[in-house]
Amino acid sequence: MSESQLVPVKETSSEIVLIRPTKKWVPLDLKELWRFRELIYFMTWRDVKVRYAQTILGATWVILQPLIQTIVFNFVFGTIAGLPTDGIPRPLFTYAGLLGWNLFSKGLTNAGNSMVSNRNMITKIYFPRLILPLSAILSGLVDFVVSSVIMVVLMIIYKTAPTANAWYLPLFLLLSIITSLGVGLWLAPLNVHYRDVRFIIPLGVQLLMYLSPIAYPLSSLSENMRWVFAINPMVGVVEGFRWALFGTERVLGNEMWLSIGVAIVMFVTGIFYFRSMEKTFSDAV
Repeated sequence: MSESQLVPVKETSSEIVLIRPTKKWVPLDLKELWRFRELIYFMTWRDVKVRYAQTILGATWVILQPLIQTIVFNFVFGTIAGLPTDGIPRPLFTYAGLLGWNLFSKGLTNAGNSMVSNRNMITKIYFPRLILPLSAILSGLVDFVVSSVIMVVLMIIYKTAPTANAWYLPLFLLLSIITSLGVGLWLAPLNVHYRDVRFIIPLGVQLLMYLSPIAYPLSSLSENMRWVFAINPMVGVVEGFRWALFGTERVLGNEMWLSIGVAIVMFVTGIFYFRSMEKTFSDAV
């Protein structure tokens, strides 16, 4: 359903609320999202609890997954390939890249499947549909906080102090959320109408991971290849996290701004596309 307007219709014994499309279409109604803020909290917390329900290790997977990824990446790209790390200890280099990436990949996957997995809610009650992909991404912040604690432990072990740029970390965290939400707002409506998308999402995430400088620095690529890779908005997130923590020099290059620009374009166009398709969700899901 597109942007809606709540119109009270008074009767003698009760009050009926009529939901109908508004004449003025806007891409985003922040007031309406604020009215449903409790639902956003409930849906976010529900996703957190369901994610590790009926698992043996439970929330321990939040710690194990990035650690295992770091070990594998270090062995493949470090021991075997021998790629540089811009002078940063390899475990710190890889783990810092995985911080922003895992937040993005989990959020994108959950947001892309959010409409289909909540089909019963969509067909029975009204609420801003944007809440579903938004809460799916916000739930990943819990995992990010836990993973950040491990990052602090690793920095203590390797006796590496964060630079003064660490104050910019929230901005790159926001960039990761914007990127995953922007792409997720494109994929969620497509997944409603074309169920092949649910198979494409994990494949696309896997391919995009290798096109992101997680286990290798952007400086290891040629100048022309850097511009090609910078079209990937996650390049800005990954390189930004390392710049904020360790003070790498390349983050303020033109490639970085291209990556940020692509992320913003994906976010803005994603909102417009999601809202334009919103009215078809109840019938197609």
